[in-house]
Amino acid sequence: MTLNEGRETTTVSVANRGDRPVQVGSHVHFFEVNAALAFDRLAAFGTRLNVPAGTAVRFEPGDERPVDLVAIGGERRARGMNGLTDGSVDADPAAALRRAREAGFLGEDS
Repeated sequence: MTLNEGRETTTVSVANRGDRPVQVGSHVHFFEVNAALAFDRLAAFGTRLNVPAGTAVRFEPGDERPVDLVAIGGERRARGMNGLTDGSVDADPAAALRRAREAGFLGEDS
């Protein structure tokens, strides 16, 4: 099955450093997922999982694996979640990354 043909994609390695499973849905702004997931959040800014709508990816404690991400489409806005973005995903991600670090979100070097 071809998903999101013609849209920009990227792959990031994700590790669950927490003690509980984490499930991420298909349309969640990946940058803002669970703080215990360690990955390159800057590379994930403005993306979501490249999986069929309504599905999810589950990360068990200690799991580490690559995931494919796709650029968020439409109006390219992210609201809610952890309040790190709350607006355009085309904006400079520096402020959102700073908020993530201040809130204890893990990054690729964690």
